[in-house]
Amino acid sequence: MKNGKLGYAVVGLGIGMAHVDAALANKDCELVAVCDLIPAKMEKVKAKEDDVLMYTEYDEMLKNPDIDIVSVCVPSGMHADFAVRAMEAGKNVLCEKPIELTVERAMPIEEARVRTGKKCGLVFQNRNNACMRHMKEAIDSGRLGKVFCGTFAVKWYRDDQYYVGWHGTWDMDGGGSLINQSVHTVDLMQWLLGDVESVTSEMRIVDHDIETEDFTASLIRFKSGAVATFVSTTCAYPGICTAIQVYGTGGSIEADADSLTAWKLRDADEDEEEDMLERYGQGNRMAAVMDPTMVAGHQSMVDDIIAAVKDDRDPQIMPLEAMKAVRIINAVYESAKTGKTITF
Repeated sequence: MKNGKLGYAVVGLGIGMAHVDAALANKDCELVAVCDLIPAKMEKVKAKEDDVLMYTEYDEMLKNPDIDIVSVCVPSGMHADFAVRAMEAGKNVLCEKPIELTVERAMPIEEARVRTGKKCGLVFQNRNNACMRHMKEAIDSGRLGKVFCGTFAVKWYRDDQYYVGWHGTWDMDGGGSLINQSVHTVDLMQWLLGDVESVTSEMRIVDHDIETEDFTASLIRFKSGAVATFVSTTCAYPGICTAIQVYGTGGSIEADADSLTAWKLRDADEDEEEDMLERYGQGNRMAAVMDPTMVAGHQSMVDDIIAAVKDDRDPQIMPLEAMKAVRIINAVYESAKTGKTITF
């Protein structure tokens, strides 16, 4: 605690810069410290907040008593180590996606949360996209009738320069286009359609010099009886779409990332359809214009962990919930490598 506000710190200043900006924007916290091996990255934060402390040694930062919350934004294969060390040092944690490379590697995070009593939230900010909230409500309320089909596709592009370093490696990235770029959409799929029953997949390297994969195609069967296809790639030049599409006997809803593209419900009139497309058809930015209280993106995740600590409640997304996407991703890789259907 510093100056009557929760003290916030960020380790890893790649995607961690989004956490920095969100912490600076939150009135209930003060950005106390950042940690990175590259001083130039920390200097960029210093330019935004002159009082911030800069550390190149993580354990030294954790000794700072003014820090209440740490955003863990290091490479994926280091998440458990850094999150556990933070909680054991008495800090609450917000951990970037994916929680870890495998469920087995992620379990120490949950065990540390239980053992220390600290809060631990996970970053799946796309659940807070304005149109996703309404898609989830329509499914859960039964307005789509019997949901029988889903189509999910992350058709992105990354050039070779992106894969210089830890990206596209099994030991630090845990995979390629699926676990890194597509984990958010895997999370949305299971959040919308429920528990998975089995996975049948193929994967390959299409256009990058990497050891993992840049394309997967899967058939996902759910315990509800629904079936979905899931495609991930970083070869779809120049980057096409993120398709999130759900079909039921009572209606169909389609979105591209945070933009609603179809709202066709049997019990909806034309005015509702037009209103939904007007409000959410251009993504979060337009939705926020119509509803200034709406918060999405990394801001919603940082705000949530701060509120969870302040109000002594659970964060929006807990470790066991975040492991569901990793379990599906691990099954995709296992099925692709063995040629077998993986049953849960």
